[in-house]
Amino acid sequence: MCPESDTRRKVSVIVPCYNEEATLGLCIEKLLEIEDTVIKLEVIIVNDASQDKSLEQARILEKKYKQITVLNHEHNQGKGAALNTGIQRASGEWVAIQDADLEYDPRDLRRLLEPLIRGDADAAFGSRFLSGGEHRVLYFWHSLGNKFLTFLSNMFTDLNLTDMETCYKAFRADLIKKITIKEKRFGVEPEIVAKIAQMRPRIYEMGITYRGRTYEEGKKITAKDGLRAIYCIFHYNAPKAPVPIQFLIYILIGGLSALLNLMLFLILMLSQTTLNISILTAFFIAAFFNYCLCVLFLFRHKAQWNPAMEILIFLLVVSVVGAFDLYATRALLAGGLNAVPSKLTATVLGLILNFTGRKYLVFFEKASGPWIPQIKK
Repeated sequence: MCPESDTRRKVSVIVPCYNEEATLGLCIEKLLEIEDTVIKLEVIIVNDASQDKSLEQARILEKKYKQITVLNHEHNQGKGAALNTGIQRASGEWVAIQDADLEYDPRDLRRLLEPLIRGDADAAFGSRFLSGGEHRVLYFWHSLGNKFLTFLSNMFTDLNLTDMETCYKAFRADLIKKITIKEKRFGVEPEIVAKIAQMRPRIYEMGITYRGRTYEEGKKITAKDGLRAIYCIFHYNAPKAPVPIQFLIYILIGGLSALLNLMLFLILMLSQTTLNISILTAFFIAAFFNYCLCVLFLFRHKAQWNPAMEILIFLLVVSVVGAFDLYATRALLAGGLNAVPSKLTATVLGLILNFTGRKYLVFFEKASGPWIPQIKK
């Protein structure tokens, strides 16, 4: 073993742990074996209020090995919170994640770190679908679901990952410390990928060994987590997604808003409301509905303006598009078209104007990349 004053470079490995007493000890023993003449380890076990003897085992390991630090959550907060706690404490040049359940072989972590150590990468992800080590054969539909989620994530991030949902990830510390993880459960994976991708660092991918578990053996992920992952892909990627992808999402949002606009317009017309009031009332109610969906699914609230200014600019855009909607609808009606095609045509044109105004005026965001690493003096 190298002396404490050696020149090895430190890697902080975060080990989130929840009810893993059966594998925690073996996981740490295997993890410590990757320490060599190039790297030294700082192993941070974050016990997330386990109900078994995981914390007791972790404390024993902490006393046995000087590389280990144990942090404890008094209440269960989820994997995302455990990672946040560990990353904040990490003092290494790089930060890696190792699940305590041993589905991922700690020996692969040493290979995952190689492009980071060489200076070729800022982040490295392990892939269960690239040719690599041995793989336990398990659930077909889980595999298909993972590939679908990776495909959907790649559409938004413009990356060509093969396994977005992998739990095996390593980063330059100054990169991963720039993000705050908000997801509590398995939504943490698409969230991290989204936020890292937006900084446009150099990302490498490597095939890894995978020994998955059955539900009887303690596997925790469920179909509910898959649905949450889809939400996370939209929620964390959409504000910085490529413009064509954003416009496709806005077409869905705008389509729902346009349908509401049309329905309200026809209802008001049938109730003998005047034409101008029918047009404007339907438009502004639909515009408010559109704004709420944009904030929930597409653009980032308060991206550039404070709330009052954002609302003011939003109202300005809505007023301009509303005036266009009014005069376009009246002009088409005057030209001989019926109410429905006139309103539909004006609505489609307004859809394009609305997207442009929201993206470049109301919710405008500057590009967040490329990420520039900190240079040590």
